[in-house]
Amino acid sequence: MNKPITNPLPKTNLKKSDFYYELPPELIANTPVTPRDASRLMYLNRKTGEVSHSIFHNIGEFLRPDDTLVINESKVVPARINGTSSRGGDIELLLLRRSQDDPDTWECLAGPGKHAKPGDTLTFGNGSLIGSVKSITDGGCRIVSFSYDKNKYHDILAILDEVGVIPLPPYIKETLTDKNRYQTVYATVEGSAAAPTAGLHFTPELMKSLEATGIVFARVLLHIGLGTFRPVREENIADHVMHTEYFSVSPETAELINSRRRAGGRIICVGTTSCRVLETVADENGIVHPMSGETGIFIYPGYQFKITDGLITNFHLPESTLIMLVSAFAGRENTLHAYDIAVREKYRFYSFGDAMIIL
Repeated sequence: MNKPITNPLPKTNLKKSDFYYELPPELIANTPVTPRDASRLMYLNRKTGEVSHSIFHNIGEFLRPDDTLVINESKVVPARINGTSSRGGDIELLLLRRSQDDPDTWECLAGPGKHAKPGDTLTFGNGSLIGSVKSITDGGCRIVSFSYDKNKYHDILAILDEVGVIPLPPYIKETLTDKNRYQTVYATVEGSAAAPTAGLHFTPELMKSLEATGIVFARVLLHIGLGTFRPVREENIADHVMHTEYFSVSPETAELINSRRRAGGRIICVGTTSCRVLETVADENGIVHPMSGETGIFIYPGYQFKITDGLITNFHLPESTLIMLVSAFAGRENTLHAYDIAVREKYRFYSFGDAMIIL
């Protein structure tokens, strides 16, 4: 699929400031809770705005045996690498997206940008990984081609395990002692620059207990890059353009979701990334089609959902595309009211924070 998939954007007068809320800094979670499923869980009824409170390991109380939970199996790559530039000085790259044509070529964020201009050579890991800057995208990212000893490393991901680190969001100030805590327990396909954080709350034991009731997990893939986190700078949100990200839905997953839905079950997305994948591949009749490619779908109030019946998600940054998606699903007033309650009740926010289930 060559052309990125986007959605016809609904017209809106909504501004980014319409999705602002006040968050005390002390509510930003810097460390994950232990165990994973001990985080708090808010239930939001998207029809009535009703809110109630629970613990994530009790999420089954809100689910039915015929529900299907759609999870994003993307795994975070140790995508932050530090080195030096042939131009002189230090350079840091954040590898955002791997080229589908050349697995050793990546789209990257570079800092400082003056040390990563086309033609520059970047050196990492005492010379074990060399990057060549090929071009600069319209959005300011760098296209970098990497070389390394292919007799020693079967793939660039193998050397990144040695020279790179997991790129935690900038608002997390504490060092993560166990890097696996920024991976879901079901992550299998490497390629993301950030974790699909709604899934961080699941444990293998919780998943097995839900499956024992008849609930099914359906796996999709979206490699999270800049699209999920790029800030909205335009005042009218419809003017914001999403950065595209690679996704894939297999024929087996599509058939599983379609058959469960035909039987009357609900399709509940675990995270905004799973939601964006399903809304990309579903047709107007709510039928999921197997496909892969690039999606730049942007979901905000006015969007008509085609397949998503429920959403499990964390609490997101003010004025972000993520809170806009949640507002499209639950209603902006319901969402902001729920966030006000979460602040008052001292929920933990962002990647390592608490969760909400919207039905």
